[in-house]
Amino acid sequence: MLALLGFLLFAAGDVPIPQPAAVSKVLDLFYRLRAGTKTSFQLTEAEVNEYLVSALKRQPRPGLDSTQLRFFPKNYVAMFTVVDFEAVERWKPGTIPALLRPVLAGRKTVWIDVRFQVTGSRLTYTVEKAYFGNIWLPAPLVRKMIEVVAARQPEHYDTTKPLPLPFGLRDIRTSDKQLAGNN
Repeated sequence: MLALLGFLLFAAGDVPIPQPAAVSKVLDLFYRLRAGTKTSFQLTEAEVNEYLVSALKRQPRPGLDSTQLRFFPKNYVAMFTVVDFEAVERWKPGTIPALLRPVLAGRKTVWIDVRFQVTGSRLTYTVEKAYFGNIWLPAPLVRKMIEVVAARQPEHYDTTKPLPLPFGLRDIRTSDKQLAGNN
């Protein structure tokens, strides 16, 4: 979920010039959306991931080192995110169960699959599955970690409630290797 929101989380961050074509494309989209221009868009998974790399360099995010998204049909997203588990535990002691603390310590890559829904310009999600290496992570644990990290972002996201889409977006959806939406 951290990375699912990555596209939205990093929407506020500016990326310095010169920038790759994919980054310029995403920033142009944000400009049009902020201006209130009626817009439908389609971005490839590669374009979103290139933008996320640039945005994280420009504006680092607490608890996150990197994120990569894979888009599948019907709003299914796989995320590979490097999370600072020590920061998560420091921010909210007890988030990481004692049994998992020896392996979920420091900066580690987790794989989280989510399915999201958009209703009334608000996004909700369910954690379908999550792993650290070959260790299965329970969905309630993953939701709690997402909640802790999202609350520490400058925007102070509360992932326990439906999240409003930014820029007047009414819908976002995924298909195979694509993210699309409109305002």
